[in-house]
Amino acid sequence: MPILHVEGLSHSYGERHVLRSLSLAIAAGESVALLGPNGSGKSTLLRLVAGLLTPTAGQIALVGSAAAAGRPEVGIVFQESRLLSWRTVLRNVTLPLELAGESLSSARATAEAALKRVGAGGLLNRNPAEISGGERGRVALARALVRQPSLLLLGEPFAALDAITRARLDDELPELAAGAATLLVTHDVAEALLVADRVLMLGADGAIHLEVPGLRSLPSAERRAALLSPDGAARQTRLYAALDSVAHA
Repeated sequence: MPILHVEGLSHSYGERHVLRSLSLAIAAGESVALLGPNGSGKSTLLRLVAGLLTPTAGQIALVGSAAAAGRPEVGIVFQESRLLSWRTVLRNVTLPLELAGESLSSARATAEAALKRVGAGGLLNRNPAEISGGERGRVALARALVRQPSLLLLGEPFAALDAITRARLDDELPELAAGAATLLVTHDVAEALLVADRVLMLGADGAIHLEVPGLRSLPSAERRAALLSPDGAARQTRLYAALDSVAHA
């Protein structure tokens, strides 16, 4: 059974249709990236899967049961880190565990381990305002991973970062996800190929138009070189052409 199974999904905002009869399955541990023009429904799909919106039609199954907000099997990172300014980095990451009823001492130990895993172990007692954008991105990722989700939803989590920090996190993300299935929404073709097993193109009509294999299965040290190889360049060209086509359809 897939971790995520979407069947015949449609959604509308009043008279505006953003998704139409979309079907998608993601297996355990698989990473899927979603590209598409503005307004095609990429972010709406993430919110539907997270249980933050109710679909107009269709079904969403997570680990065999209906999508719902707050499920521990799902971790979410949006473009804004949304860290709580009045809590330290450590207490931001313990929050999901505290809300689940875990003792503070146990939550602290688990959160420390999550922060170390994403390379933010030295930030425990800092406040969000005292750390960089890249560091905030790592903390937000640790918070999403702290309950060991089966599915990680990523809505352009690194889009606001400088190019070097973003490239570093793109290179590290497949390993940082620690076995969780991943659904990434992005506008960046190179990022999609680097972090995903499959890259899907969502059209302005809210349907999937193209699927291209990603580079995630390669060892981390080889992904960037593969992206710049003739094959990698061909994949990028194909995706750019499809993006231009669906944007002007």
